[in-house]
Amino acid sequence: MRRVTLTQFLIEQQRAGRVSADLRLLLEVVARACKAIGVNVSKGALAGVLGEAGTDNVQGEAQKKLDVIANEILLQANEWGGHLAAMASEEVETVHQIPFDFPKGGYLLMFDPLDGSSNIDINVTVGTIFSVLRNPEGEGDPTEESFMQPGREQVAAGYAIYGPSTQLVLTVGKGVHAFTLDREMGSFIYTTPYMTVPEETREFAINASNARHWEAPVQRYISELQEGKAGPRGVDFNMRWVASMVADVHRVLTRGGIFMYPLDEKCRAQGGKLRLMYEANPMAMLIEQAGGAATTGRERILDIQPDKLHQRVPVVLGSKSEVERVTSYHLEA
Repeated sequence: MRRVTLTQFLIEQQRAGRVSADLRLLLEVVARACKAIGVNVSKGALAGVLGEAGTDNVQGEAQKKLDVIANEILLQANEWGGHLAAMASEEVETVHQIPFDFPKGGYLLMFDPLDGSSNIDINVTVGTIFSVLRNPEGEGDPTEESFMQPGREQVAAGYAIYGPSTQLVLTVGKGVHAFTLDREMGSFIYTTPYMTVPEETREFAINASNARHWEAPVQRYISELQEGKAGPRGVDFNMRWVASMVADVHRVLTRGGIFMYPLDEKCRAQGGKLRLMYEANPMAMLIEQAGGAATTGRERILDIQPDKLHQRVPVVLGSKSEVERVTSYHLEA
């Protein structure tokens, strides 16, 4: 059986007119950066990269050493390629401009360099999430306003997951495709074409420690799942929670389920917990491309018009029938 590399896959997508040459090369640069991040993650204590960096990110959260390392790897890898007009990172407050001595391209890249970094020190799965937009036509350097595009305008989105194997999961708007890193070859190999989220599911992921803060529609929905066969659903459900969005969403993409980080009293003032541009939008694009659904509980995530770079939103995504049920409970309320 012929083994197809990520490069070969992207060339075929380019020949089919789904990606431009610049977008193909940009995605290859991102993939190489993810390989470098994966190497650092895998070394752990051997490389002295565990623990906190002693700094806070733009959200006021304590940064891990690997947060800072992963952010620098992505910035440096993508500065010189000539495919980007600018970048934005969850770890940095403002837009990152391409240095004046490097060529510029027509795309904007956004990323969460190390999602789930609170899990690093206990050796649990983490990942990198990224999203690509076209840079609006205009003069001068891109500004924050240049990034204020709804998620449906994304031209590509994906994540790398650093687990027992390193995988890259990608969409360019024509299905979701997974690649597994062959460490001996140093190449991502195409291993799962057209991933699909089963419409029905018996698994849910939510941070149950926040139950007392949930809104009534979420309490109603989770109570029904917990009642199992004795309740209105008539079947038993299992709860799963990794506290790493990449890991929880990867499980949903692989075998179905629903992932929720809903609006609650703890995060209401912020608008939600997860970041629209760096987490919710790319994951929503992937889930929808795989046949699932993604909402805030009230509206489709990909239709939200952003108003700031680090905007937060509630997230409900996964198997379509369950997401539609949760959303209907919110709309009824």
